[in-house]
Amino acid sequence: MKLKLLLCFPLLLWCLLDHGVFGVDSDEVSVMEGDSVTLHTGVQTNQQERIRWYFNDTRIAQINGEQSKTCTDVQCNGGTERFRDRLKLDHQTGSLTITNTRNTDAGVYRLKISSGRSESEKIFSVTIRGVSAAEQNKMKRKSLKEGESVTLDPGEVRKPKDMMWYFNDTLIAEITGDQSKICTDDQCDERFRDRLKVNQTGSLTITNTRNTDSGEYKLWINSSRFSIIRSFSVSVTAVPDSGLSPGAVAGIVVFLLLLLLAAVGLVFYRHWRSRKQGNRTAGDDQENEEGVALEDI
Repeated sequence: MKLKLLLCFPLLLWCLLDHGVFGVDSDEVSVMEGDSVTLHTGVQTNQQERIRWYFNDTRIAQINGEQSKTCTDVQCNGGTERFRDRLKLDHQTGSLTITNTRNTDAGVYRLKISSGRSESEKIFSVTIRGVSAAEQNKMKRKSLKEGESVTLDPGEVRKPKDMMWYFNDTLIAEITGDQSKICTDDQCDERFRDRLKVNQTGSLTITNTRNTDSGEYKLWINSSRFSIIRSFSVSVTAVPDSGLSPGAVAGIVVFLLLLLLAAVGLVFYRHWRSRKQGNRTAGDDQENEEGVALEDI
C-alpha cells in the first residue's frame, strides 16, 4: 500500500502543477467582445530565452533567440482560421496581443518561458463577454449635435491598476488608484479646455461638444498581468453657422420685433379709421334724410 502511494505521488504532484494549483501563476481575464487584450510575460527577452504561447494546448506563437513568429491559420486550429491577422507578439517582452476579440477566443492561454535548464509557466484564463450589435452601437458609438454632452462608459472593469483615455493617440485623462487627472491645455492643444470629467469607474464625460471632438477614443485598462483596450467612436454633427456676430443677431431680433409692432399698429389704425369713416357716413345719411323730410313739409 505504501509502495503504491509512493508511486502515485509523483503523478499527483505533476497534475497539481500542471493545473495551476501551486507552482504555476494563473490569472483570470475578462474582456468584452471587440476589445483588444495583451497578456504580459513580465520579462525582457534575450537570445538565451525561448518563449512559447499555447491556446488550449495548441502552440500559437513563439520567440526562439532572435526569431519570432505567430501561428498560421492551419497551425492555430486545423484550418478554422481562428486568429487570422489578429495576433501580435512583442519582440522585447514576448507579450501576446489578441485584437478584435471574439467569443471563440475564450479559453486557456499558457505561457512557457525556457532559459537553459529552467522553465517557468503562466496560465491566463480568458473569458469573452458577448455583446449584441444593438448594445455595441449604444455603448461604443455615439452620435450627437454640437453643444450636447456625451459620456463614454466602459462598463464593469475588474481589478484595474490604472486606466488611461486617449483621443486619436493623445493622452487626455488618467486614473491611477484614487487619483484622477485630465490633460492640461498644452497637452490637449486647448481642444478640451475645461470640458472633460472622469470618475473612478473610468467613465469619461465631454461637455459642450464641438465638431472637432469627433474621432476615436480608446480606454487602456492596465493591470500587472494584462492590458485591455476598449475603443469608442464619437461623431459630433456641426450646427449650421449663420456667420453673424451675437450683436448682429440681437439687432436683427430687435428690428423684427419693431417691424411686428409697426404692422400691428397699422392694422389697428386702419380698423379705427374705417370705423370712424363709417360713423361719419352714417351721420351724413341721417342729415340728408332729415333735410328731405323738411322739404316735403
